[in-house]
Amino acid sequence: MTTLSDVGRDALLVAGGGRAILLQIANPSVGRGVAAHSDFVSRPLDRLHSTLTYVYAQAFGTDADKRAVTRKVDRAHGPVNAETTADAPGYSAFDPALQLWVAATLYDTAITIRELVYGPLNEESADEVYREYAVLGTALQMPHELWPPTRTAFDEYFRSQTAQLNVTPEARAVSTHLLAGRALPLWLRAALPLVRLVTAGLLDPRLRAAYGFNWTRRQQKRFDRVIAVTRAVWPKLPRGIRFSLCSFYLRRLRTNG
Repeated sequence: MTTLSDVGRDALLVAGGGRAILLQIANPSVGRGVAAHSDFVSRPLDRLHSTLTYVYAQAFGTDADKRAVTRKVDRAHGPVNAETTADAPGYSAFDPALQLWVAATLYDTAITIRELVYGPLNEESADEVYREYAVLGTALQMPHELWPPTRTAFDEYFRSQTAQLNVTPEARAVSTHLLAGRALPLWLRAALPLVRLVTAGLLDPRLRAAYGFNWTRRQQKRFDRVIAVTRAVWPKLPRGIRFSLCSFYLRRLRTNG
C-alpha cells in the first residue's frame, strides 16, 4: 500500500509549490495577510526552506523535530493578524479555517502532481494518504474534526472554496513579484520560465486568467510535454534521489535547530 511516506517524501511535489501558494493567497484573508506581513517577495528562498522544513518535520520527523518547527511557525505567525474593515476581511494566522485552507492546498496540490506523474492511487492508499495529510493542519492548532472526514467530503469542500476564491490586486502583485524572481540568485532565475509554465498549467482556467497568465495552445502543449517527460523519467530514479530533499531538510533542522 502507498502511504504518506511514499508520497510526501517525494521531491517531485516541490513542482507544485507555486500552485499551492497562488491558491492560498486567492483566499482574500490569506492574501491580505501575505501582502501585509509575508516575506515571500523579498526572501523567497527562505520561505521555501521554512515551508519544506515544516512539512517534512511534521510528516516524517521525530517529536523533537515537530516541536522545534511548531515553535518557529508560531513565532512567525504571531504578528500576522488584522481586524475586519469595511474594505477588507480580517485575518489571523491562527484562524482554524485559514489553516484548513492552507493544509488543503498542500494536500490537493501534492495529489494532483503525484497522479499526473505516477497515475492514480488505489482506493485504500488514497484514503490512507488523505487521512495522514491532516497533520499539516492539526500541527498548527487546527482542530482535527475540521479536516473533512472523507475524500468525497474534501472534494466538496475544495470545490466550494475554490469557487469563492478571488484574485485581489494584492494577491496578483505577490504572484507577479514571486514568479518574476527578482530576489532570487541569478543562477536560479534560469528555471523560472519552467516554474511559471508548470504553475500556470496546474491552475484551473479561471484562476489562471485571474492571475494574468496568457495561456495558449502552444503553452498547453509545452506543459503536456514537460509532464510526459517527467512521467517517463522521474519514477525510474532511485528513491534516494527522489527522497533527497526530505533527508536534507531533516538533517538541516537537527543540525541548525
